[in-house]
Amino acid sequence: MQTEKKVKDIMTGIFDYPHIPYWFSISQSIRIIRVSFISTRKYIEPVVILVFDEKYNLLGSLSLKEILKGLEPGLERPGGTAKTDEVPDLPQPNWEMLFSEEAAIRSERPVSEIMTPVSKFVEPGDSIKKAAYVLLYNELFLLPVLEDGKKLVGLVRMIDIFDALSKDMVKE
Repeated sequence: MQTEKKVKDIMTGIFDYPHIPYWFSISQSIRIIRVSFISTRKYIEPVVILVFDEKYNLLGSLSLKEILKGLEPGLERPGGTAKTDEVPDLPQPNWEMLFSEEAAIRSERPVSEIMTPVSKFVEPGDSIKKAAYVLLYNELFLLPVLEDGKKLVGLVRMIDIFDALSKDMVKE
Protein backbone atom coordinates (compact mmCIF):
# COMPACT_ATOMS: atom_id res chain seq x y z
CA MET A 1 0.00 0.00 0.00
CA GLN A 2 1.29 3.41 -1.01
CA THR A 3 1.90 5.96 1.77
CA GLU A 4 -0.10 9.16 1.36
CA LYS A 5 2.03 12.05 0.14
CA LYS A 6 2.57 14.92 2.50
CA VAL A 7 2.97 18.61 1.84
CA LYS A 8 6.67 18.41 2.78
CA ASP A 9 7.19 15.99 -0.14
CA ILE A 10 6.10 18.54 -2.76
CA MET A 11 6.64 21.98 -1.23
CA THR A 12 8.82 24.60 -2.87
CA GLY A 13 11.46 26.63 -1.05
CA ILE A 14 10.58 30.20 -0.17
CA PHE A 15 13.73 31.52 -1.80
CA ASP A 16 12.50 30.33 -5.20
CA TYR A 17 10.27 33.42 -5.05
CA PRO A 18 11.40 37.04 -4.91
CA HIS A 19 10.40 38.78 -1.73
CA ILE A 20 10.02 42.34 -0.53
CA PRO A 21 9.19 44.20 2.67
CA TYR A 22 5.62 45.41 3.10
CA TRP A 23 6.62 49.08 2.85
CA PHE A 24 7.95 48.76 -0.72
CA SER A 25 5.93 50.66 -3.30
CA ILE A 26 3.99 49.07 -6.12
CA SER A 27 6.55 50.52 -8.55
CA GLN A 28 9.40 48.86 -6.61
CA SER A 29 7.55 45.55 -6.78
CA ILE A 30 7.16 45.99 -10.54
CA ARG A 31 10.92 46.44 -10.85
CA ILE A 32 11.53 43.28 -8.80
CA ILE A 33 9.17 41.27 -11.04
CA ARG A 34 10.77 42.60 -14.20
CA VAL A 35 14.27 41.70 -12.98
CA SER A 36 13.34 38.36 -11.38
CA PHE A 37 10.90 36.96 -13.91
CA ILE A 38 10.49 38.89 -17.12
CA SER A 39 14.07 39.83 -18.06
CA THR A 40 15.37 36.37 -17.10
CA ARG A 41 12.41 34.57 -18.73
CA LYS A 42 12.19 32.52 -15.53
CA TYR A 43 8.50 32.03 -14.88
CA ILE A 44 7.69 30.17 -11.70
CA GLU A 45 3.93 29.68 -11.61
CA PRO A 46 2.26 31.54 -10.14
CA VAL A 47 4.21 34.75 -10.67
CA VAL A 48 4.08 36.30 -7.21
CA ILE A 49 6.29 38.19 -4.83
CA LEU A 50 6.25 37.28 -1.15
CA VAL A 51 5.76 40.16 1.30
CA PHE A 52 7.52 40.05 4.68
CA ASP A 53 7.77 42.22 7.78
CA GLU A 54 10.92 43.41 9.55
CA LYS A 55 11.32 40.08 11.37
CA TYR A 56 10.94 38.10 8.16
CA ASN A 57 7.44 36.90 9.00
CA LEU A 58 5.37 36.27 5.91
CA LEU A 59 2.57 38.83 5.69
CA GLY A 60 1.19 38.08 2.26
CA SER A 61 1.76 37.70 -1.43
CA LEU A 62 1.50 40.02 -4.39
CA SER A 63 0.48 38.76 -7.82
CA LEU A 64 0.56 40.38 -11.23
CA LYS A 65 -3.21 40.64 -11.11
CA GLU A 66 -3.13 42.46 -7.77
CA ILE A 67 -0.53 44.88 -9.08
CA LEU A 68 -2.59 45.70 -12.18
CA LYS A 69 -5.75 46.10 -10.10
CA GLY A 70 -3.79 48.30 -7.68
CA LEU A 71 -2.79 50.54 -10.57
CA GLU A 72 -6.35 50.65 -11.95
CA PRO A 73 -8.79 49.92 -9.11
CA GLY A 74 -11.75 50.81 -11.35
CA LEU A 75 -11.24 47.55 -13.22
CA GLU A 76 -12.68 45.51 -10.34
CA ARG A 77 -15.62 43.31 -11.22
CA PRO A 78 -18.87 44.92 -10.03
CA GLY A 79 -20.09 43.21 -6.88
CA GLY A 80 -16.64 41.84 -5.98
CA THR A 81 -15.42 38.54 -7.34
CA ALA A 82 -18.76 36.75 -7.47
CA LYS A 83 -19.24 35.01 -10.79
CA THR A 84 -22.62 34.73 -12.43
CA ASP A 85 -23.91 33.42 -15.72
CA GLU A 86 -25.40 36.81 -16.48
CA VAL A 87 -22.98 39.35 -17.92
CA PRO A 88 -23.99 42.86 -16.86
CA ASP A 89 -23.86 45.79 -19.27
CA LEU A 90 -20.67 47.49 -18.25
CA PRO A 91 -19.79 51.04 -19.12
CA GLN A 92 -16.98 51.16 -21.63
CA PRO A 93 -13.98 52.92 -20.12
CA ASN A 94 -11.93 55.43 -21.98
CA TRP A 95 -9.14 53.06 -23.03
CA GLU A 96 -6.66 55.90 -23.40
CA MET A 97 -7.09 56.85 -19.74
CA LEU A 98 -6.25 53.40 -18.36
CA PHE A 99 -2.75 52.85 -16.97
CA SER A 100 -1.69 56.46 -17.50
CA GLU A 101 -0.66 59.32 -15.20
CA GLU A 102 -3.11 58.35 -12.44
CA ALA A 103 -1.76 54.81 -12.42
CA ALA A 104 1.78 56.17 -12.17
CA ILE A 105 0.74 58.12 -9.08
CA ARG A 106 -0.97 55.05 -7.59
CA SER A 107 2.22 53.05 -8.18
CA GLU A 108 3.84 54.87 -5.26
CA ARG A 109 1.39 53.31 -2.77
CA PRO A 110 2.83 50.61 -0.49
CA VAL A 111 2.27 47.00 -1.51
CA SER A 112 0.69 46.33 1.89
CA GLU A 113 -2.43 48.10 0.56
CA ILE A 114 -2.94 45.67 -2.32
CA MET A 115 -1.31 42.38 -1.28
CA THR A 116 -3.26 39.27 -0.33
CA PRO A 117 -2.67 38.76 3.40
CA VAL A 118 -1.75 35.29 4.58
CA SER A 119 -4.75 33.80 6.27
CA LYS A 120 -4.55 30.15 5.22
CA PHE A 121 -1.66 27.76 5.55
CA VAL A 122 -0.79 24.10 5.90
CA GLU A 123 1.82 22.24 7.92
CA PRO A 124 4.59 20.08 6.41
CA GLY A 125 2.97 16.88 7.72
CA ASP A 126 -0.47 17.67 6.29
CA SER A 127 -1.69 15.58 3.39
CA ILE A 128 -1.61 17.00 -0.12
CA LYS A 129 -5.36 16.35 -0.22
CA LYS A 130 -5.84 18.83 2.61
CA ALA A 131 -3.62 21.35 0.80
CA ALA A 132 -5.66 20.83 -2.38
CA TYR A 133 -8.86 21.48 -0.45
CA VAL A 134 -7.52 24.67 1.15
CA LEU A 135 -6.23 25.97 -2.19
CA LEU A 136 -9.41 25.20 -4.10
CA TYR A 137 -11.89 26.26 -1.45
CA ASN A 138 -10.13 29.61 -0.96
CA GLU A 139 -9.33 30.14 -4.67
CA LEU A 140 -5.58 30.37 -4.02
CA PHE A 141 -2.66 29.35 -6.19
CA LEU A 142 -0.02 29.43 -3.49
CA LEU A 143 -0.18 28.32 0.12
CA PRO A 144 2.42 28.90 2.85
CA VAL A 145 3.74 25.88 4.72
CA LEU A 146 4.25 26.75 8.37
CA GLU A 147 5.93 24.55 10.94
CA ASP A 148 4.07 24.59 14.26
CA GLY A 149 1.84 27.31 12.79
CA LYS A 150 4.70 29.81 13.07
CA LYS A 151 7.87 29.20 11.08
CA LEU A 152 7.64 29.49 7.29
CA VAL A 153 9.39 26.47 5.78
CA GLY A 154 8.07 26.47 2.22
CA LEU A 155 5.21 26.99 -0.18
CA VAL A 156 2.88 24.59 -1.91
CA ARG A 157 1.65 25.60 -5.36
CA MET A 158 -1.45 24.55 -7.26
CA ILE A 159 0.74 23.05 -9.99
CA ASP A 160 2.54 20.83 -7.44
CA ILE A 161 -0.78 19.62 -6.02
CA PHE A 162 -2.11 18.95 -9.51
CA ASP A 163 1.03 17.04 -10.49
CA ALA A 164 1.02 14.87 -7.37
CA LEU A 165 -2.70 14.08 -7.46
CA SER A 166 -2.87 13.50 -11.20
CA LYS A 167 0.06 11.02 -11.11
CA ASP A 168 -1.91 8.89 -8.68
CA MET A 169 -5.08 9.03 -10.77
CA VAL A 170 -3.77 8.73 -14.30
CA LYS A 171 -1.32 5.90 -14.81
CA GLU A 172 0.84 6.37 -17.87
